[in-house]
Amino acid sequence: MLYAIIATDVENSLQQRLQARPAHLERLKALAQQGRLVLAGPHPPVEAEDPGEAGFSGSLIVAEFDSLDSARAWAEADPYVEAGVYADVVVKPFKKVLP
Repeated sequence: MLYAIIATDVENSLQQRLQARPAHLERLKALAQQGRLVLAGPHPPVEAEDPGEAGFSGSLIVAEFDSLDSARAWAEADPYVEAGVYADVVVKPFKKVLP
């Protein structure tokens, strides 16, 4: 089943994000290689492809996991969690309708 991982950043998270980003991307690439990643990306706080120093306000990941518990465990082990980037992470089932 698919699950949405919706994370909200702490204030001024840009430096922590930049430091933990390589490890965060490696985990996402592993999901993609397994054919389990639907989409992933950050939420810019402003309408811009590159928000610069404004950083990001959170992230969204939609991926396939065996259960809600396994999706939560994967989300809790994210390098952004360890680096203190995220203030809050919500994991819930997701039903893809389109496309």
